[in-house]
Amino acid sequence: MRIVTIRPDGNLSDEYAGLVSAAGAGDRAALEGLLMKAQAVAYRFSRTVCGGPTDAEDVMQDALLKTFRYVRRIRDPHAFRAWLYRTVRNACLMKRRRKSGEPARVLSLDDVLPGEEGGIGGRVSAGRSPEALAANAALRRRLSKSLQALPPSYRAIVFLREMEGLSTKQVAGILKISESNVKMRLHRARLFLRAELEDR
Repeated sequence: MRIVTIRPDGNLSDEYAGLVSAAGAGDRAALEGLLMKAQAVAYRFSRTVCGGPTDAEDVMQDALLKTFRYVRRIRDPHAFRAWLYRTVRNACLMKRRRKSGEPARVLSLDDVLPGEEGGIGGRVSAGRSPEALAANAALRRRLSKSLQALPPSYRAIVFLREMEGLSTKQVAGILKISESNVKMRLHRARLFLRAELEDR
């Protein structure tokens, strides 16, 4: 399976809305484009929320299947990303309920963050010094361990706000919690991460 990462250019919400509207009207090329864009977003978010790559792929496939099935029923095309995040989150929660406990695999930021070449888990630039590369790798490992120590609900907020750049209101809608709760959890997560990184 090929994972494609789309870099945001311009207003991403409008870009998705155009694809959703056209796909809902029966445009197969628009549906294919929408599924390609949704694939990368769903995979990154499911890796953050679900944990392991197997669960993330299963959840991503579920989200893409629901997108395919229900694209004609989406009333507000501008809300597609929020709908997709809720779909992925709910699928992760259902998968977690079926299992007992969290996935055992530690999530790597190399697997989550988009790479320089457009793919997931990008390679570092050849122009960096070995010392800089080693320091960067060490920081990534420390940050990854610190993120894994966060409760899943805090990890989801950090991912949506800090990595995906969504607004507090959007995150609250996706996670079905109040905006003040999002702010409080994000603040606590940042304090926790700062303390963890300073201790290591």
